[in-house]
Amino acid sequence: MGRPVVVGTDGSACSSTAVSWAAREARLRGAPLRVLYTALRWEYHLPLVPQPASWGPAAEAAARHMLDEAVALAREAGQGVEVTSAVMDGAAQDALTLASQDAQLLVVGHRGRGGLTGQLLGSVARHLAACAACPVVIVRGEEPGGGGEVVAGVAGRPDDAAVLEFAFQEAMLRRGRLRAVHAWTHPALRGPGDMQPLVYDIDAVGEEEARLLAETLAGWRRKYPDVDLIEDVVRAHPGEALLSASRGAGLLVIGARSGLRAVFGLGGTAHAVIGHATVPVAVVRP
Repeated sequence: MGRPVVVGTDGSACSSTAVSWAAREARLRGAPLRVLYTALRWEYHLPLVPQPASWGPAAEAAARHMLDEAVALAREAGQGVEVTSAVMDGAAQDALTLASQDAQLLVVGHRGRGGLTGQLLGSVARHLAACAACPVVIVRGEEPGGGGEVVAGVAGRPDDAAVLEFAFQEAMLRRGRLRAVHAWTHPALRGPGDMQPLVYDIDAVGEEEARLLAETLAGWRRKYPDVDLIEDVVRAHPGEALLSASRGAGLLVIGARSGLRAVFGLGGTAHAVIGHATVPVAVVRP
């Protein structure tokens, strides 16, 4: 059946929603689902600060009970999906990053049991979005479904390829529509040393950005002729445009930046989007 879809759970409401979403996604992909709970199994009595939580029969039983509940939830949502579970040693972000090496998709809730109520994005979700070896879906919203429009952010750069491949495949699996959103605020810089013009024709720039998006998507239209594709060019900040376009969608697909312009290993737009989106967000690294 190929590589599994992997979902992390900690018994929180957010992670339970992620488990249900991951099970439906595994069914769409015809893939098995692996449900993981991570724990630092500390069995020693050393004066460490902070002291890790002790691990013993009671903690083991509680973890297994939590996993059993998650597996039951996954089987109900997945309707026939093969579901397995395991307790992994280590901190959640490290253990799930390791698990992502053998997964086709990693799914987590946007905030775990230890997150602050007002926190927009948990540290584990943020780390995985930046460091996982496969695409990561951060499930937001109360009860996100598996249907609806797929929205993809298109920057007009070479690393759009991974985002578009993922987005077209998701739209095809869901038999839904794909909305490719390209946002701009100023004329694009075409090469090193270019400077933003002080005065420019908004309509002319908008037409140029529309041509850029059409050229970026031309090959993908031919590769996925059955996908209903909408090209959406918006004069707005990319984060605002994507959040607006994704309201009511089934999935929002974005890329992760790297290098000096990245924020928390993601990129400013990606970090803002996954912190405020109301739908599941797939982060695809180039």
